[in-house]
Amino acid sequence: MLSERRLQVLRAIVQDYVGTEEPVGSKALTERHNLGVSPATVRNDMAALEDEGFIAQPHTSAGRIPTDKGYRLFVDKLAGVKPMTGPERRAIQNFLDGAVDLDDVVARTVRLLAQLTRQVAVVQYPSLTRSTVRHVELLSLAPARVMLVLITDTGRVEQRMIDCPAPFGEASLADLRARLNSRVAGRRFADVPRLLEDLPEGFDAEDRGTVSTVLSTLLETLVEENEERLMIGGTANLTRFGHDFPLTIRPVLEALEEQVVLLKLLGEAGDSGMTVRIGHENAYEGLNSTSVVSVGYGSGNEAVAKLGVVGPTRMDYPGTMGAVRAVARYVGQILAES
Repeated sequence: MLSERRLQVLRAIVQDYVGTEEPVGSKALTERHNLGVSPATVRNDMAALEDEGFIAQPHTSAGRIPTDKGYRLFVDKLAGVKPMTGPERRAIQNFLDGAVDLDDVVARTVRLLAQLTRQVAVVQYPSLTRSTVRHVELLSLAPARVMLVLITDTGRVEQRMIDCPAPFGEASLADLRARLNSRVAGRRFADVPRLLEDLPEGFDAEDRGTVSTVLSTLLETLVEENEERLMIGGTANLTRFGHDFPLTIRPVLEALEEQVVLLKLLGEAGDSGMTVRIGHENAYEGLNSTSVVSVGYGSGNEAVAKLGVVGPTRMDYPGTMGAVRAVARYVGQILAES
């Protein structure tokens, strides 16, 4: 275990390196931080931190920089989440409150996160597998043509055109709409197939073919939309950190193009807690020079998706964690009220 003083020295090194982009020396530390000890003592502490792998010397006669291990300890023990100021919170709320639908919520969230953190923002769409049905609407477009509209509790709207095997009257359509909603409204998507198994049997023989066609379209919609979707923004922010990436930024950009990679980085959608993956903790080699800060968001206690940012390991962790958490909270409120 590191002594309290050496933990303070590590915190000072991380803060200075993130702020100045320059390796940190013992003289600068004692001048900028009230450590209460001499530069010689700080040098000894830095030597011990280097021996244990928390800091490293990038080249001879230079100061020290944090390693992945050093950042990890900083995040786990030394960094509090920086709360957003009142004006920042109001700005987040005002920006997100103007959203007109789910796509707009996600697009605004990506732009907002990228602006607040000056990193790459990634927002996962709410997963239908964790959603519930808010309403199923059926609209008659022609005697044998119906539009099915599926609305989820997270504001997601799916539309499908259905060609019916026979004409279907307005009264029958209203009856089917009412019976559908009485069974599935407020229920999880996973429960819907079981709840609708015997529904066609309650209709007249001449209508059962159309009822079965509508139900199969509804169930196909659930399957089709189970594929996870996400939106990414702020990639241009990485150009500000070119010197933070060894040799080239290309591997990072290539990794950001892979949706499967990004989904794995964000983690399981049902996990609402804050996750910080630093450097080589990211399994994808192209992202070994980056850190990922992510958190779940949702309309209730359970997260329905994740959002987060990707940036260099030399990151303002307290500020980034605070911004990600605050935005996730507001997005959850919007979904709950939508």
